[in-house]
Amino acid sequence: MRFITKKHIPRRTFLRGLGVTLSLPLLDSMIPAQTPLAKTAARPQFRMALCFIPHGAVISNWTPVGEGEDFELSRTLMPLTPFKDQLVVVSNLAHRNAAPAGPGDNGGDHTRSPAVFLNGVHPKRTDGADIRAGTTIDQIAAQKIGQETPLPSLELATEDFSGLVGSCDVGFSCAYMNTISWRSPTTPLPMEINPRVVFDRMFGDGATAEERLERIQQERSILDAVTGDVRRLQGGLGATDRNRVAEYLDTVREIERRIQLAEKQNSNPNIAVPSTPAGIPDDHQAHTKLMFDLMAVAFQADITRISTFMMAREVSYRTFPMLGIAEGFHPASHHQNNPARLDNLTKINTYHVSLVAHFLEKLRSTPDGDGNLLDHSLVLYGSGMSNSNIHNHSPLPVVVAGGAAGKMKGGRHLKYPDNTPMANLLLSILNKAGVPQESIGDSTGLLSEV
Repeated sequence: MRFITKKHIPRRTFLRGLGVTLSLPLLDSMIPAQTPLAKTAARPQFRMALCFIPHGAVISNWTPVGEGEDFELSRTLMPLTPFKDQLVVVSNLAHRNAAPAGPGDNGGDHTRSPAVFLNGVHPKRTDGADIRAGTTIDQIAAQKIGQETPLPSLELATEDFSGLVGSCDVGFSCAYMNTISWRSPTTPLPMEINPRVVFDRMFGDGATAEERLERIQQERSILDAVTGDVRRLQGGLGATDRNRVAEYLDTVREIERRIQLAEKQNSNPNIAVPSTPAGIPDDHQAHTKLMFDLMAVAFQADITRISTFMMAREVSYRTFPMLGIAEGFHPASHHQNNPARLDNLTKINTYHVSLVAHFLEKLRSTPDGDGNLLDHSLVLYGSGMSNSNIHNHSPLPVVVAGGAAGKMKGGRHLKYPDNTPMANLLLSILNKAGVPQESIGDSTGLLSEV
């Protein structure tokens, strides 16, 4: 039962302060009194989070045992156990357009994998400015549902690609490897790795770089700038909404505190980290979780409903000392079927899945309308490569999570015929987002069971 609150406020209500604009989450008081939630314009919206990981996976340790609703999560997917009822593991998908197109097109698998991941289109082989791939599903959706939010979409990453130009892999431009998001076939979008920049994009209102720097240096919280508006707003809300606003503001303040702590750490003259931009945590796990938390709060406040996250880049040489693995990610992925090295790669795969589990928990614990953010989101996690030791692109490691605003049933392992186009899943995701398309990439139709 929804209680009638003291007043009705518009869905796009902002708190404003000096150089700051703060969006609000969906509140009961944004829904007109005595209006059924399902029929109001303020009803929870569909969110889309598309997460990429390079170098495929050890498929034997990724694929669940059993099919349909009767399945057991694999070793690699075990961190997702608390969310099994909202998971759909999709097996036997393929991105054939990530593979060589024929003679003369050998190599380049590491650049094609991210370029094809969200569009199913074979990229043009070039290391010049005449790059061409395909518009990705996040940007197709952003052209429709993204126009209703301050940011049409949000592109995130954890590894810096900006310095990589020219040829990155056997005649392919670095542009293909540097992003998974394409606004048009010739326009790749940059991925942002600095949480401070993301935070300012989300909550700033166009203040100059100098003003933002001054605010950081003075260690003044964004929330301090909107205190007056908060007090006025809270005075007119019901108890449930007051608690929801308070929890949301606590989340924003905690994210800001973590960013400021990272900035202090990286600006310490006694710590030599010249290659690390201010605001980026030195610890990879902390960095990744912070980016996921920013994505979650962007969904909560309806700052954006669409986000992509490149959790690592192809040919990544990041090491994982916390897992007891000194070898870099890319070298570790060329395991040569050695049991010990397969075990190491499985540990890396499982570690990345555990970070996705953090994001799913953040969404599930955040109220949204008559449910939570996970209920109203679709989260895709996967790779454009299968067995990285041989650079193939089928079967791909792919899992989808969330309720998709009532459009997806979880708790299933769907096993399709070998080499079913991954683009069929992309087409299905767009359909659930309310942006139906006739085709995308090499799609042959919807995956109706998803």
